[in-house]
Amino acid sequence: MQTDIKNWIENHFDEQFELLKTLAAIPAPSGSEDARVAFLVELLDKYGYECRVDEAKNVIVPFFDGTPCGITCYCAHTDVVFPDTEPLPVQIDGDRIYAPGVGDNTANIVALLMMLRFIRENGLRPKNPVIFVFNSCEEGLGNLKGIRQIMQAHSGRIKEVVSFDCNLGDGLFTTAVGSERWSVTASTVGGHSFSAFGNPSAIHHMSKFVTALYAQKLPPFAGRTTYNAGVISGGTSVNTIAQRCEMLYEYRSDSAEALSYMHESFKALLCEANCEEARFDAELIGERPCGGDVDEDAFAALVDRCGEAIKAVTGEYPKTVMGSTDANIPLSLGVPALAFGLLNGGGAHTREEWLDIPSLKTGLEVAFRLVIGAHFE
Repeated sequence: MQTDIKNWIENHFDEQFELLKTLAAIPAPSGSEDARVAFLVELLDKYGYECRVDEAKNVIVPFFDGTPCGITCYCAHTDVVFPDTEPLPVQIDGDRIYAPGVGDNTANIVALLMMLRFIRENGLRPKNPVIFVFNSCEEGLGNLKGIRQIMQAHSGRIKEVVSFDCNLGDGLFTTAVGSERWSVTASTVGGHSFSAFGNPSAIHHMSKFVTALYAQKLPPFAGRTTYNAGVISGGTSVNTIAQRCEMLYEYRSDSAEALSYMHESFKALLCEANCEEARFDAELIGERPCGGDVDEDAFAALVDRCGEAIKAVTGEYPKTVMGSTDANIPLSLGVPALAFGLLNGGGAHTREEWLDIPSLKTGLEVAFRLVIGAHFE
């Protein structure tokens, strides 16, 4: 069977690569994945599937009838971090293909599609309940909306989740890094920079608040905790004392206890920043949970199954790492879950993102070893 799979992958590589080039050019900002959704629905129809699109813009291909329990979910997110609504640039240079979002996460989407192509072409039938999901809103302020919807819609019936995301060489993302994202606004009276000189400036007060955030102590708990003021904007002109200034701020940790500590620290510093001269308002715009109480044996079995599939193809058992992925949501609900990629490349979240073209075959073989033998006959 494995020899047949290797031959099939080799014989269909041109199709896989052409699909990657086409899909990589289709823009898909988080929450606005409509163009990719339409493309996927049309392609899956050609493959012979009646897929379903839910309210979160997830494209779903179930291999079961009714509402069974014990479902294994394989997913890949369709959104990219870039806000473009026009076609994304795709370039090829030797063994590399360059495109914004080509590895994170377009190539992983293509791997799922190729597996579905193989299943239909070979008339395979599921041995147990499986669902393939092309899910929305994994990146940034998408806030994992797609996978949240999947877990809610199949509440209590999904036994494990594998998200194909990032690079194969990154390892297995088994520890969920949680986060909270805030939009903060400072408001003051402002005025003319000369005639009203001395009036409070929103930019000045926001700067003091950011300075206080960067001076705060990290939580005294085990694990890794970070914080970042990522975007600041405000003011009207060079000769205007700013009446308003906005900031986006986040903190992350693999510890729920540490996240709680950072929440209280943020709130305390925000309270201190509020004064007669400046009013501060904050809105929670993103929240990703850490892991929950997961059955250790079931989780270990999933990790080992994925690790062995990678080792069988690459010769090396992958390391386990922490990260913020679609796996956060099932892990927070006590469902075994992890994420790993099916390609090798670099420059993720930059417009110079690239991947190694030959690695697409390697990644697809890993996916086949993990999915086909375990779930289809």
